[in-house]
Amino acid sequence: MARVAPVKVGLIGSGAISKSYLSSMINNFSILDVVGCSDIIPERSKNRAEEFGIEQLTNEEILNNPEIEIVVNTTYPLSHYEVSKAALLAGKHVHSEKMMAVTMDEARELVSIAKEKGLRIGMAPDTFLGGGLQTARKLIDAGFIGEPLTARAKVMRGYHMRGEVETDRLPFIMSPGGGIPYDMGGYYLHALIFLLGGISRVTGFAKTRKDTYVYENPRHPKYKESFDYDTTNMLVGALEFEQGCYGTLTTISEAFGEVPKIEIYGTEGILICGDPNTFGGPIYLKRDNGSWKDFPPYEIPLTHGYNDGDYRGIGVADMAWGIRNNRPHRCSAELGFHAFEVVNGIIESCNTGKVYEMTSKCDRPEPLPSGYISGTAAEACLDN
Repeated sequence: MARVAPVKVGLIGSGAISKSYLSSMINNFSILDVVGCSDIIPERSKNRAEEFGIEQLTNEEILNNPEIEIVVNTTYPLSHYEVSKAALLAGKHVHSEKMMAVTMDEARELVSIAKEKGLRIGMAPDTFLGGGLQTARKLIDAGFIGEPLTARAKVMRGYHMRGEVETDRLPFIMSPGGGIPYDMGGYYLHALIFLLGGISRVTGFAKTRKDTYVYENPRHPKYKESFDYDTTNMLVGALEFEQGCYGTLTTISEAFGEVPKIEIYGTEGILICGDPNTFGGPIYLKRDNGSWKDFPPYEIPLTHGYNDGDYRGIGVADMAWGIRNNRPHRCSAELGFHAFEVVNGIIESCNTGKVYEMTSKCDRPEPLPSGYISGTAAEACLDN
């Protein structure tokens, strides 16, 4: 049987996260042929291109190249809609960093264009394709915790304690579409939807704790200067899953420190998953009155052991294999839109004082094949 032809990829947005994407796509997945990268700041794309031995391109060169099938959009959130729309109109499939857009209308338009043109949208995060959450899914599906009754997901970060150096390096976390419910909430929502399925109703509370902050680090060049914070940075939401499970989502960037965790309580056991911002484990399981059991994650698609290596880009590879094998890809537009609507639905519920009824539907993405596979053979799990 002839080897499947690789899918050519162009990356737009050569900032911080592009390094993780390029490293993973180039080194881990034979199905991807990364042609080049671009950026509105040419120096950044030049540096990335030289670092990874690919071409430095302009956005227009990527969009006009008939051989490039997938555009990976790693721009800042405020540019996601514009860049993804341009790529779709150019006839390219798109895989975008989280989240899909800044407004629901923008997200709906992107989904509509993709459907009209028969194109795919893929959405980060793709960490649920890592061994940790794949193992958790296996345990749930095998009945180890019985019927899931409730889930709790929370992430606390202390942006206000970092001397605002982080906000200076990553200004999008202060801008619409970039606050912690959007930037980090996607990891937890994609994981919850993968494990438990779609969400039917949401409600909750959300706010910007302070509109104005001050640079507190005396070593920072803007020490004592003030700056605006123009996005939600505290959100606590209640989730009703279509299968009957209840859940909560808490995302706060004003806490003392970070507590990344997902807990699922069932009729016969408790499952604790690690940080969904990583691809590994461990996974902890407790049944009846027994002791906690530590489950090492399946090594799919990890290359060894408890490796929490950065495999961002596996969602792109899964899309590429889906294109070649004519099957759905797991980091789908439906998943990305559903998670985006959950966050916006909680904020709308807070503003209106009413429970928000979800308008979108999303099935659980298919799990990867079970097994303990390492090395380059792991990619074969996507070829199905």
